[in-house]
Amino acid sequence: MNRNSFLKTASLSLAALISPLMWEKLLAGRDTGINIRDYFIWDNEEVIVLAEKVFDKCIFHKVMQPRGTLEHQWIAPGGGYMGQWIWDTMFVTDLLSIFPEQKGVMHEVFQNYRDFQVRWNNVMPEYAHDMIPCMIEPNNKDNWAAYPAYSQIPILAWGLEQIYKRNHDIELIRENIKSLEAFHEWYWRERDVTNVGMVGVGSYSGIVQHARFETYDFDGTLDHLKLTTHPTRKTDKEGAWYGDVLVTGNTAYLVMAEKCLVRLARIIGDEKLAKRREIRIKSSVEAMRRYMWDDESGLFLAVHRDSLEKIKETSVGCWMPLYAGIPTNAMAKRMVSVISLKGWQTPLTVPTIPQDDPRYQSGGFWRGDVWPASTYQIVRGLKDYGYDELAATIADTLISNAIKNGVNERYDSQTGKGLGVDYLGMSCTLVTLMLEGISKKYRLRLK
Repeated sequence: MNRNSFLKTASLSLAALISPLMWEKLLAGRDTGINIRDYFIWDNEEVIVLAEKVFDKCIFHKVMQPRGTLEHQWIAPGGGYMGQWIWDTMFVTDLLSIFPEQKGVMHEVFQNYRDFQVRWNNVMPEYAHDMIPCMIEPNNKDNWAAYPAYSQIPILAWGLEQIYKRNHDIELIRENIKSLEAFHEWYWRERDVTNVGMVGVGSYSGIVQHARFETYDFDGTLDHLKLTTHPTRKTDKEGAWYGDVLVTGNTAYLVMAEKCLVRLARIIGDEKLAKRREIRIKSSVEAMRRYMWDDESGLFLAVHRDSLEKIKETSVGCWMPLYAGIPTNAMAKRMVSVISLKGWQTPLTVPTIPQDDPRYQSGGFWRGDVWPASTYQIVRGLKDYGYDELAATIADTLISNAIKNGVNERYDSQTGKGLGVDYLGMSCTLVTLMLEGISKKYRLRLK
C-alpha cells in the first residue's frame, strides 16, 4: 500500500495507457447534487466549510464507475492511485452511508470484495482461500493474482458495522457476513501460523516490503522483519511467505473486527457465528495481554513470532489495542500516562513513531508524521476508556491544523504542514472526529 513508492511506477505506466481526457473523467467522480448543509447542524462556519470540502473531495468524488476487474462501483483512495483498498474504503463508506441515496454504492463496494474472493479461490490452493487483498486494481487483468499477493489492515467488518449504524441496512449484513468471516479465518490461518492468537504479516510474493504493506507501510516495529516458510505446513510449492514478527496493530484490528462480526451476527440472529467469533476474541485478548503488554514501556509491543520475545521499539500501532478494547482499565491508565511523555508529545499528535526514537523524522513516511485516520482510531479508543479530555485535545489540535493547512494524507508532526496526497479519501476521518463528538471545539451533528 505504499502509494509513494511501490505504486509510483504502476501508476505512471497506467497513466500512459489512458488518454488525458479519459483519466480526467475517471478521477472526476460524480456530482451527487447533495447539499450537506441540509443534513447537519454545526456550531461555527469553520466546521461546515471543512465538512463541505471533505465530503466533496474525500468522499463523493472518490466513487468510481465500474472498470475492468472492478465490475461494480468502487472507492478510489485519491491522488491518481487506481484500485479499491481495504482501510481507505471503509473510512469513506462510513460517512457516505449517511446519505440514503448512496445505499446502493455500499452494496456494490462490498460486492467487489466478494467477487475477488471467488476469482482468487478459483486459482489458489485451499490454504490461501478467501483472502481479500490490500487493493483490487481494476486494470490488472493478466497479473491480478500476483499483484498484490498480500492483504491489509483487517477492518472490513468494522466498516460494515459502521454502515449499519448509519443506515440500518440489514440486507448488507446478510450479503457479506459469511465472506467476512471467511476472510477472518484466512487471516488467522495464514497470519497466526503458530496458533498463539496474534497475527503477523506476509505476502505470497515473498517480498519483504510487500509484507510490510499489510500494516503501516514502514511500521517502526518491522525494520528487522524476515519472511520464512510456513513452520509446519510442508508442500512442494511452499515459499518464504510468512513474517517472523507478530504485530500489535493488525492483531488489535482483527480483534476489533471480530467483535464487530459478533454484534452483526446477533443483529441477523446467527448465534452460532457469534459464538465462533467470541472464541477467537477470547484467545487473542488473552495472548495480547500475556505476551504483548509491556508495563515498563506502558504499551503493547510487537513480539518475535517464534520466541515471543518483545521488540523494544514502538510505533503508532502500539496504541491500537485501545480502540479494540483490549487493555484492562489499569493498562489503559498506564498507556495514558505514556502519551503525555515527551516522546509522543509533538505539537501535532500522535506521531507514527515517538520523537525520542533516533529514526524519527517529523515528516517521515510512517516515521514521525501524523495521519488523520490513525489519530482518529487512537482518540476513539481513549474516549471509549473514559479519557474524553485527552481525546478532545488531540482531536481539536488535528482539526485546527487541517483548517489552517488543508486536508492532506498526512502532516508534519512539528510544523503541521500538509504532506502527501491532498484530500486522500481516508482523511475524511477529520469529519468523523467531529461527528462522533470526540472533538469539543468543533462539533458536527446530524439533523
